[in-house]
Amino acid sequence: MTRPTASDFVAFIPQFIVIVIVSWIAWSVWSFFKPRDQHSLRSVAIIVLGDIGRSPRMMYHAQSFAENDFVTDIIGYRGSKPIPALERLPRVQLRYLPKPPKHLGRMLPFTLFAPIKILHQIASILYVALIQIPKPPEFILVQNPPTIPTLALVWLVGRIRGSKVIIDWHNLGYSILALKVGKKHPFVKFATWFEGTFGRTAYAHLFVTRAMRDFLVKKWDLQGRKLVLHDRPPRHFHRSSAQEIHELFLRLKPSLTLQKSLQGFLPESSAPYSTPFTHTSTESFPTSPSPKRDSLEYRSKISSPRASPISTAAPTYSQIRLPSLRPDRPALLVSSTSWTSDEDFGILLEALGMYEVRARELVALHGKAETTKEGQGKINKLPKLLAIVTGKGPLRGRYMKEVARLQEHWQWVRCVSLWLEAEDYPILLGSADLGVCLHFSSSALDLPMKVVDMFGCGLPVCALDYACLHELVKDGVNGLVFKNSAQLAEQLEGLFTAFPNSSRLTDLRGSLDKSSQRVTTPPHYHSPRQSVEPGEEEWYWGTWEENWTRTVRPLILRDLDRDR
Repeated sequence: MTRPTASDFVAFIPQFIVIVIVSWIAWSVWSFFKPRDQHSLRSVAIIVLGDIGRSPRMMYHAQSFAENDFVTDIIGYRGSKPIPALERLPRVQLRYLPKPPKHLGRMLPFTLFAPIKILHQIASILYVALIQIPKPPEFILVQNPPTIPTLALVWLVGRIRGSKVIIDWHNLGYSILALKVGKKHPFVKFATWFEGTFGRTAYAHLFVTRAMRDFLVKKWDLQGRKLVLHDRPPRHFHRSSAQEIHELFLRLKPSLTLQKSLQGFLPESSAPYSTPFTHTSTESFPTSPSPKRDSLEYRSKISSPRASPISTAAPTYSQIRLPSLRPDRPALLVSSTSWTSDEDFGILLEALGMYEVRARELVALHGKAETTKEGQGKINKLPKLLAIVTGKGPLRGRYMKEVARLQEHWQWVRCVSLWLEAEDYPILLGSADLGVCLHFSSSALDLPMKVVDMFGCGLPVCALDYACLHELVKDGVNGLVFKNSAQLAEQLEGLFTAFPNSSRLTDLRGSLDKSSQRVTTPPHYHSPRQSVEPGEEEWYWGTWEENWTRTVRPLILRDLDRDR
């Protein structure tokens, strides 16, 4: 046997270096993907694969975590302005994801652009979750849907960083996809497998309805803690006062003035003394005599170079009062929609057309009744109706063109689309007389957040019926349920008859006030062991903060409480 020479050792050096490098890479990869037991306590990363400002439930989660002393990172896309609390709370960090280049979407077909978009999302989320956030968070809260690739990425990041994953189930991703491509499409089958595989094993699951919890536990045998967290409005949502309504419509005046269909439809108003819905004097447009040309008052006005022109139609100081609702105001209906295929705006449009026809008929009957002998029953006319539709979405342009065509022949109804800032939206809801919800769940397992917002502002609703809607809307108690446009039109007539003194609207609004007062001593905000009793959510409305404290706070603090 020959002994190795110096040249043999020199020849082995490159091989040795390769072995060391490969071993180092393998060790680094193993260490990177190895689950970690150490993480930053009282910290959470909230992932929203969408516009953060248009994800109210996740923004409310972030606020609640931060107010419970959690360092809170929110990962999502820039767009609408988030709620003010997220910019005010020092523990909240907004981490915006970069959007895929827009020109690629215009240049490439969907089949090529979609994979590129997903790869871009994967890279950006991993970069933020693994590198930009220096310390591993204790919890990762993810919104589902969207499902692909979010659930897989959260599962991976949770494994790498040792974080506890909480999935907030808003709906089912595969059911939304089925609306676009059909239930039997191969993509739907893959999406169903993907959602079940990566959504099954989480530390905890939050559900917006009991129906969704029961369905998913049976379908996928979900592991971990399972809690129902019904949507509730934040604490600042309330019924708007006359002062707030007055100030809101002063701010909205430029937007309403641009609507050609409203010219001559709304009651005359003179800012800042009156709006189409409020006034600040005992008369709608009080007048005062103008001063004589030879009077001292007249000479003092024209001699001052800084004096503003005085309108003869402006109320005098003694006539101005605090704002109050005008008796001649139109009824105000509000509907919020995403302008997508899962919300059929055509139902509301058809119902408004039927309301227009019925309003004309009642005017004709009222005229005939006046010519008949005394003693005939009184015929109540319907008020003018202004429908304000909020939201953004792909079908908005198509539907608003149809609205413009129909309104050319309408006398009693107008429908306009507005986009409001976050601080004005609850004031509009609290100003309205009725809300309409057109949401139809793709899975029939989720509840519309817009109805929650309306209830929080004391606004009764007419809502499109589906399987689990009864968990939120109690037909005849806090709102009405309809199945088609004819039923909705009938409900509008019944609720707005004798407006503004409609007893049916008053009763529905009163039930919302009572439901929020049934618990005279709400759960203490800092009680970590407070739990939700079975069926409690049926009779106690409360706010988001109270509901979150009763449901989520015990979950995220249970380990800390056990260690004390």
